[in-house]
Amino acid sequence: MSKLRLSVIGAGSWAVSSHLPELAKRRDEVEFHGVCRLGGDLLAQIRDKWGFAHASEDYREVLARGADIVLVGSPAALHHEHARAALEAGAHVLVEKPFTTTSAQAWDLVETARRVGRHLLVAYGYNYRPMMRQAREHIARHGGIGQVESMMVYMASGVRELLSGAGAYARASSLSAPDLATWVDPALSGGGYGQAQLTHALGLALWLHEVEVTEVNAVVARPLGGTVEQHDAAVLHLAGGGIGTLTGASAHQKAMEFRDQLQVRMVGAEGQFQLDVENDRLRMFRDGTGDVDLTFPAGSGRYECDGPPHTLVDLGLGRDVENCSPGELGARTVAVLEAMYASAREGRPVPVGRPATAD
Repeated sequence: MSKLRLSVIGAGSWAVSSHLPELAKRRDEVEFHGVCRLGGDLLAQIRDKWGFAHASEDYREVLARGADIVLVGSPAALHHEHARAALEAGAHVLVEKPFTTTSAQAWDLVETARRVGRHLLVAYGYNYRPMMRQAREHIARHGGIGQVESMMVYMASGVRELLSGAGAYARASSLSAPDLATWVDPALSGGGYGQAQLTHALGLALWLHEVEVTEVNAVVARPLGGTVEQHDAAVLHLAGGGIGTLTGASAHQKAMEFRDQLQVRMVGAEGQFQLDVENDRLRMFRDGTGDVDLTFPAGSGRYECDGPPHTLVDLGLGRDVENCSPGELGARTVAVLEAMYASAREGRPVPVGRPATAD
């Protein structure tokens, strides 16, 4: 068959440093077809370096040239507009995290993908790592832990410099430095640490085991000043009467060594588990099957984002592969973060938004 035509809307630092090299190195089935970003000189450099056939600062011109698969890497505030246009143009779409800035936008993308019959993915790289997939499979194979009564999600990652406006993140592209406004202008980012990082942790937690967050009571902090929060803390109310906590911290980049501190713990009616990503470990207990302590090869929990773009290609080719970060998961994550930010602003518990079609 002919190659899949790839177009990129918003060829920013992460797309250039991660997605494009990965696809160029390993996917002969992909043709680098169209690319869009602001800044004519940089756009031309990216076009020439990766061999894109077409380039424009207007995403509509790129989509008009046709596309089979699209990567959306523009600022979060533009994800809905760009992803919806790509879906309606007939492409399967991978959207960078955070998925969108509002739950209404997120659920609209889910519905649009369903209506046009296209695959929709979010760039939650953790969910595709072999360690996480094995952990999820192990939990499911042993019957899960029943109704979740208590949940803890904790993440710390080296983005102090980024979210205070003082510098970039560790693996930023040397060709295309990150535009700090994308991260620290709330009109573009929708928030700080929650949007930049906690979306990963929530996307992993809500994928590992069935759990529904119904209400959030949160506070956020900006000890470094700036325009967005660097630390988050929230109490979560869960369906069925459970409770949980969600915490995120902008840690010191030099201390992280490319490894995030990330833990997901759940206690349910029939068992419990704790996933320690930093230390490559899953421990699970279930009545009747006992206590199991799984350790994975050193470095298994290191973040990589190779899974989402490869899955986009495979799905575009019609292959039967698992989408570990579907649009619905992204929408559920956005809804929790939306409630977190509203709660912090208003100083009260805020219900988590549901899709308009939900009962």
